[in-house]
Amino acid sequence: MDHNGNISHDRYNVLVEFAHIHLEFQRPELESVLSLHNIVIGRDCIELPLPSFVPNIMENHRPFLILSFDYNYAKEKFNLDDEGYVIRSDISRFSKIDIDRPTIASVLSRCTLIRSAIELWGAGPSFDTCVDHARQLSSGFGGKMILDNCMKLSSSWKITIHTLGTKFNRDEQNDMRMKFAFLNLPGKVQMVNPTNEFLLIREVELDAKGTPLVRERDNLSPPLAVFFGRVLGGIRDWRGSGRLEQFSLKKRSYLGPTSMDAELSLIMTNLGLVGNGSFCFDPFVGTGSILLTCGLRGGYCVGTDIDIRILRGRSDDENVLTNFKQYKLNIPDLIRSDNALYHRHYRMDKPIYDAIVTDPPYGIRAGARKSGTKEERVRAIPEDRRYDHIAQTKVYPVSDVMGDLLDVSARTLVMGGRLVYIIPSMRDFDVDKDLPNHECLEIVHICYQPLQIELGRRVVVMQKVKEYDPSMKERYLSSVWVNGPESAEKCANIRERLIEAAKLKPGYEEKAAYRKKRRQQTREEKKKQRTKQA
Repeated sequence: MDHNGNISHDRYNVLVEFAHIHLEFQRPELESVLSLHNIVIGRDCIELPLPSFVPNIMENHRPFLILSFDYNYAKEKFNLDDEGYVIRSDISRFSKIDIDRPTIASVLSRCTLIRSAIELWGAGPSFDTCVDHARQLSSGFGGKMILDNCMKLSSSWKITIHTLGTKFNRDEQNDMRMKFAFLNLPGKVQMVNPTNEFLLIREVELDAKGTPLVRERDNLSPPLAVFFGRVLGGIRDWRGSGRLEQFSLKKRSYLGPTSMDAELSLIMTNLGLVGNGSFCFDPFVGTGSILLTCGLRGGYCVGTDIDIRILRGRSDDENVLTNFKQYKLNIPDLIRSDNALYHRHYRMDKPIYDAIVTDPPYGIRAGARKSGTKEERVRAIPEDRRYDHIAQTKVYPVSDVMGDLLDVSARTLVMGGRLVYIIPSMRDFDVDKDLPNHECLEIVHICYQPLQIELGRRVVVMQKVKEYDPSMKERYLSSVWVNGPESAEKCANIRERLIEAAKLKPGYEEKAAYRKKRRQQTREEKKKQRTKQA
């Protein structure tokens, strides 16, 4: 890139636009999806700096990223001739990584947080530099190939203006379009379903929530950058048209208080490298919300939980299996078992899982339990009660939950397999000291999602890098927490700590009394309804 911010047209350049949410997840998810196709940023492609004349800009608030491929590599790796193929709404279609030459759009569209991608024809910190850059497209080897592919009399086209929340009237937008009239695009203009849609992006500075920092009609302010290119995948917004909404929790027949939202679940499966035929495991499966997204990615799913009632569901029409049937997915294997006693339930002589993706219980909405009882004397189960007997359980300390999860993962993951889990944390959480670790697992990504001022949660991705030695199990477990109980305590009793923090805020007693009154009224109303029905 030269001093004007121009990008070489000898290469194949792609501008990726992210949705302005889960900012810390965007880059890790992209890297994970690319690795499914054996593409590594820095080895097979390079990331180019975004053009801008504005100093001290917050780069993590810019929802764009430029990937640059050697043109010959891109031509061999991807089917560049079919980049206009319209992406279907079926997310699972893009989990199949055994295609010899997929389109770039089919690869990138698997990323939950990517809104769109364009074949970059021009870029610069201003309209003039972007236009000049686009004029030079035919001067590069890659640019010539791109033009040959698009300049066909039989094709139709349109130019869409994208201004990131700022508003321009029709005349102003047409003036922007006319700056690229020199391209002399062949074929007719077609506003609905054109062969090629070109996108002109006028980037402005955004805050952490994705809101433009410029005033709505302050069109005199210079843009942060300007981009122009052809939309890949045939549609402008990959996240639109119900593509994610079809998997919303609201549309599922069976839910629980700890069901994971579809968007974060899909991100977690990408971070776990779940693809077609992956063997996936969730040891705290609950209502199966995470396991379902593994199935959407084409994985073979196994889930376990200590609570047989949640595995059975409410009825034949409301259970984990009905959710899978709703999306026409292969039925998972569900087993009632205790992760604390994994070695007693399953053979452990051979690693089998490609990915372990889970949301362990921490006691905020559901506390962790393991097999056992407080009583010293255990009573035998009568023969006539064995079928419907629900085994007794006792409290499962968070320190043991994480220790057992990492140890089971280190033992059962194949080499290179990934563990993806969620860990809640307060503001005093230190990633370097308070995250659990294991000698056989290496941390790949840590992505933070703020939930409240005091509370957030981290999605942690670990990869198996060393074979497990059963004779060293005690050593493994003793070194899970760097600071021992002090580190483990920061992940435990989150609910109690949140309540203590809330009590310090003004008006807590009045609000607590009002909520208590409302709960009492709700219980009385339900009691009256049951009495009437009886």
